[in-house]
Amino acid sequence: MTSDTAEVTDLLQHLIRNACVNDGTPASGNEDRSVSTLRAYLEPAGAEVATFAELPGRGNLVVRIEGTDAKAPSLLLMGHTDVVPANPAGWRHDPFGGEIVDGEIWGRGAVDMLNITSSMAVALKRLLTERWRGRGTLIYLAVADEEALGSHGAGWLTDHHWDAIGADFVLSESGGVRYGMTREGAGHRVGITVAEKGTQWSTIRVTGTPGHGSAPYGMDSAVVKAAAVVQRIAAYRPPVRIGEVWRGFVRGMAFPEEVERALVSERLDDALPTLPVGLAKMAHASTRTTFAPNVLRGGTKTNVIPDDAIVEVDIRTLPGQSPADVRALLRDAIGDLWDQVEVTDRENTSTASRFPTPLSDLLGKVSSSLIPGATLVPAIAVGGTDNRFFRRKGSTAYGYALFSPQVTFEKFRSMFHGNDERVDPESLRLSTELWYRVAKEFLA
Repeated sequence: MTSDTAEVTDLLQHLIRNACVNDGTPASGNEDRSVSTLRAYLEPAGAEVATFAELPGRGNLVVRIEGTDAKAPSLLLMGHTDVVPANPAGWRHDPFGGEIVDGEIWGRGAVDMLNITSSMAVALKRLLTERWRGRGTLIYLAVADEEALGSHGAGWLTDHHWDAIGADFVLSESGGVRYGMTREGAGHRVGITVAEKGTQWSTIRVTGTPGHGSAPYGMDSAVVKAAAVVQRIAAYRPPVRIGEVWRGFVRGMAFPEEVERALVSERLDDALPTLPVGLAKMAHASTRTTFAPNVLRGGTKTNVIPDDAIVEVDIRTLPGQSPADVRALLRDAIGDLWDQVEVTDRENTSTASRFPTPLSDLLGKVSSSLIPGATLVPAIAVGGTDNRFFRRKGSTAYGYALFSPQVTFEKFRSMFHGNDERVDPESLRLSTELWYRVAKEFLA
C-alpha cells in the first residue's frame, strides 16, 4: 500500500466514524465533526482553511491555492461530508465503524461519497506539501447537506459565497465506474457524468368526507382515493425520450449492435427485461420522466373515515422539460381524479455541461494512463448532485472518480444509500492519483 493510499484509507475511516448523518432535518448532519477532521489533516501542510456555515454545526470547509494568472481557468474539487442514515440491522458490519474487512473499508459513505472527499483531500495535501502553485486557482470544498438537496451547503454557498468557491470547472461525485457488456476488444468504458436529471417533488392532497368507520358504505374516504392515486401513478408509463446525452452514452459504450439498437429505440422498454438489472434501471431512468409515489399519509383513528390524505411523489425530470410539462404528465397519470386533488411541487430543473472540453480530454488522458484501454463515456445521472448549483452559475461540472474492477457497475449502484457500503484501497489509490495529476496538468 502506498503512503497516499494508507493516508486516504485512514482519513476515510475517520470520516465514516464521524457519522455525519443527514436525515433531512436542519439539526441533523453535524458536519462540523468532519470539518474538524479535515482541518487537522490539512493545516499542518500549510493549508489556509476557511469555513462557512448557514446553520450551527453544519460547516463547509474551503481551501484555496491561488493561481498566478487570474485569467487562467480555475478548478474546484468538491466532496460532501454528510451521509444518509443507515439501519445497522441490515449490515454485516457496523455502518459507522470504518472497519477494514477482507481488504475493503466498510461504512456509510464509503462510496457515497466520503471516498472522494478524502482522496481529494490527500491529493490536495500532497500539492501543499510540494509547495505547488499553478497558473489557475485550485479550490477544495468539503460541503455539508448534499444528501438533503444542498440547501445549507452548496446551494447556500453559491448564493452567498461565490467569491470563495466559484470556479470555471468542477469535479464531484457520480462517475468513474467501468461498464460491462461492451464488444470484445473495446477496452474499458468509464462513465463521466455530464448532466443530471432534475426533480419536481410533488405533494398531492386528497380530500374526502369524514364519517364513522362502522358504516363505510357510500362514504367518500380520502385514504381510499389516495390509494387509487398511488396505484395510477405507479402504473403510469410516461413517454420514452431518447436525448442526446443518452444517445452519446450508448454510442460511446460499444455495446453489441443488437443492444445498441434496442437502447436508442422508442421500443426500449421491450428490451429492458433482457438486460442486466443495473443497466436496465439506468436505461429506464435515463430515457423518461420517472414517478415514484413514496409517501402516503392519511387518517387519524381506526374508527374514523378520513377526510384528508397526503401522497408524496418523487418526480425526476429530463433536460429541457419545463415544470408545466411535468405537471401535464402527472395530470395524465392521475386521470379523472385530477379535479379531486390539490398539487404543490418543488421545482429543480435538470442541468447539463459541455462535453467534450479540455478538462474532460485531460481526464480521459490521465484515466487511460492509470487504466490502460480506458475510454470516457458521457452519461446522465438519474439522481441529483451538488454539481447542479455550479452549472447554473456557468461552471462546467462533471461527476467523476476512478474505481477498480472490484467495484462493478452493479455493485456500485446497489451500495448507494444501500446496505454493506464499502470500497477497496485500489479505488482510493486511483482516485487520489487522478486528482493530483489532473490538478497539476490542468492548472499548469
